Amino acid sequence: MITAILTFVFFFAIVGCILYGRKLIKKEKVDAVFGNPERAKGGAHWVIVGSSFLLLVWLYYSWDIAKSFFPKSANELCQVAKVNESLMSMKYLFPIEERQLKSTSIIETENENLNKLNYDIKNSKDISNNDRSKLLTFLEETKKTIPLLTNSQLLENETKIKIGEITQRIRNLNNDFSQKDYPLESSEDEVKRIESAKKEGNWGASSTSLDNSVEIPFIPKTKKGLKFQTAAEELNIISDEFFELRNHNPQYTYALESIKTKIKEYRSEIDPSKDIASSFAKDILKIARRIEYASIFPPNTLVEMKDSIIKFDQIQKSEQGSLRYIDILFFPSGTIISSGPSCTEQGSGRWLPKPSDTLSKFALMLKPSVGFKQIPLIWYEMMDVSKVIGFILPDWIADVMPGDYPIHNEQGEIKPNFKSKVLSFVTGDFNLFKIPVPTGHIWDSFLRVFLGLVFGILIGVPLGLFMGLNRFAKGFFDPLIELYRPVPPLAWAPLVISVLGIDNLGKVFLLFMVSLSIMIISARAGASGTQLSKIHAAHSLGASKWQILRHVIFPNSLPEILTGVRVAIGMCWGTLVAAEFLAGTTGIGFVENVAKKYFQYEVIWITIFIMGMLGLLFDITLRKIIDKTIPWRGKG
Repeated sequence: MITAILTFVFFFAIVGCILYGRKLIKKEKVDAVFGNPERAKGGAHWVIVGSSFLLLVWLYYSWDIAKSFFPKSANELCQVAKVNESLMSMKYLFPIEERQLKSTSIIETENENLNKLNYDIKNSKDISNNDRSKLLTFLEETKKTIPLLTNSQLLENETKIKIGEITQRIRNLNNDFSQKDYPLESSEDEVKRIESAKKEGNWGASSTSLDNSVEIPFIPKTKKGLKFQTAAEELNIISDEFFELRNHNPQYTYALESIKTKIKEYRSEIDPSKDIASSFAKDILKIARRIEYASIFPPNTLVEMKDSIIKFDQIQKSEQGSLRYIDILFFPSGTIISSGPSCTEQGSGRWLPKPSDTLSKFALMLKPSVGFKQIPLIWYEMMDVSKVIGFILPDWIADVMPGDYPIHNEQGEIKPNFKSKVLSFVTGDFNLFKIPVPTGHIWDSFLRVFLGLVFGILIGVPLGLFMGLNRFAKGFFDPLIELYRPVPPLAWAPLVISVLGIDNLGKVFLLFMVSLSIMIISARAGASGTQLSKIHAAHSLGASKWQILRHVIFPNSLPEILTGVRVAIGMCWGTLVAAEFLAGTTGIGFVENVAKKYFQYEVIWITIFIMGMLGLLFDITLRKIIDKTIPWRGKG
């Protein structure tokens, strides 16, 4: 219901905002010339159009609109898919789905194989004339078995009767299937079916659990679905009986057994050194056996069966009614297919999860009691402030305090002194009060990116400015930076993680390496790109080196530095996910890696959405900083 409402909301939002935008363009007086950044400001209605269009496309191609407006359509299409699967093998025999009659195709293929083998035997220099003569005789006898199968006069009366019975059963199914009350179902059977269908769940039942469960309900939920399932079961029985039928008349059976016996005796008596001759004989026997197991009949034997199958196919398409149009319009890029004991989504609806299922699973992963691998995506835990103090303050503060640490007395007692109390304070070994601290997969990834980025900025920006202003620094550090900068982060990841471990230290250091090179290059480009006239003006006004750096060079470098930060954020996110893929037990990359192994598409898209939103959060924050710190950008 919610999806249906949102569909209308997004549609009318797109239409309304487009009309509003066109109306605004006609009334608005634009003084700014082309190329002026002021022309690109505003236009929130176009943001609504873009966002609504994206969400509407997601709803449509994920089949969530179909699920919302036609919730039972997938189950009914599942039953239709069962019929199509049952028909497929029988339709494959006739020029319905294929260009040729199956018998014709088999005969054509095997004749080509026999002719090729005939050519190889005649031109082989590794066999004697006697062996060649025998092999060609076997080949000719095998070729003569085909007319024994295609001659209508040799077709046994029992086989004709069986084909007629199968054809009549298909005709009876045609008549029954077109009836409204087909199949006849007792009230007791109907109750059992409905109860079983309820237990199986609804379309999209996988959204109620983080484990993979039923994708499409297999048990029919409607009368139309029951009709198609019953027909599919009958067609399966008919198909199995037909393919057990063989056109093996006495003449063909005698000829085939004769060929098998002769080839077997020939291969047993042949000299072991004549491997090639034995191999040719084996190939002839393979062709004879393929012809034996193929469903080859005289050309006009199955005409009535073909007509009855075509008629049933037309009837079943007609009986689908509006379901065919629902399939065409609301199941883009695919449909529901049946494969063995289950039905699955085949197309964009399979790899593009439905927003409703995705949001349900996202809410499930947010629950502290469920989470992902017993860890929530984002939550909090109460932590004593002493632990935070112990994390921030270094332990060496206690070591530099005067005096010695306490020693136990003869009674085995240890009395604390000032130095031990300081040590307890800096290590957080005391109780104060508790505060909520974020935790979970999202927080772990966010913190790793944030720390790696901060350390990269704190070290990279001063070093980059130094390299842009000092020839020694540029010459000394430039080879080191340019040596590791072109190397992809994934190449460093195994080394860094194996040396520093799979915990946060290794991942933060890897992100630090990524952001460091970007920040150094950005700061160096900003420092070296400062206008010389501004520096000369500051010198003439009596500014010191520090004042020039503080008031001239650094402000002029800020646009480059902040652009570098934006680039570094994207690189850090990409590297973090790769690092969490390689090693880790928490984080967004870890969640996606596990979901990938179990084909949990909803979870994969949740991680992609989270990474995009966190990246957007970083970028929006940086845009605000840019607007506040360098308002002159693009205006001077």
